[in-house]
Amino acid sequence: MPGSARDRPLHRVLEAHRVIPIAPAGERRDGSGTATASEGAQVDERTDACASGESFALMVLGDSMLPEFAEGEIIVVEPEGLATDGSFVLAWSNDEWIFRQLVRVAQGWKLSPLNPRHPDIELADLSAVRGVIIQKSTPGRRRQSKRYVE
Repeated sequence: MPGSARDRPLHRVLEAHRVIPIAPAGERRDGSGTATASEGAQVDERTDACASGESFALMVLGDSMLPEFAEGEIIVVEPEGLATDGSFVLAWSNDEWIFRQLVRVAQGWKLSPLNPRHPDIELADLSAVRGVIIQKSTPGRRRQSKRYVE
């Protein structure tokens, strides 16, 4: 059937499902360095459409969540998902979007990368958490999918 998702290139299918690539911590999408506070407002505008309870997809960039999440994999984010200790989350921290594992610590919470070469980010509360990762998939590999919620 012409025009179906099967006939379109993968990047067009992903655009139709509102994929918003997220740059690794401290790096803009164009790789030119740390995003500024004024650019944070631009990021908010791009994600306003995803502010409702509707799930959306993102492409993993960088190596901070290896070995569980490789660059190029697609993650599905549930904005109204329940964030608990050990959940993989999308958060707004230090004027940038970040994808990490949420970990409970004595003085509150931290966003922890799976790759030990990247630093933890301390959180006073969960207000920075904007969604919970509920699934990941490898583009082009229909059967390579993993769910993170029951």
